[in-house]
Amino acid sequence: MKARLETEDAKALYKLRKQTVEPVFGIIKSAIGFTRFRLRGLRKVATEWTLIALAYNCRRIRRLQLA
Repeated sequence: MKARLETEDAKALYKLRKQTVEPVFGIIKSAIGFTRFRLRGLRKVATEWTLIALAYNCRRIRRLQLA
């Protein structure tokens, strides 16, 4: 695995992990205050996450409209 990660292609792919999605999770944690799921079960958690994502997107759309 170490030899695979040292190739140029693997390095380029691995760099993408640093910039792709993680800022959104940080924003959701700090701005919305969502740190843990309150429900149990995969369906309930999926529904809860959908609501959190909807709230984040609505907030973002509103901010972009005001700018």
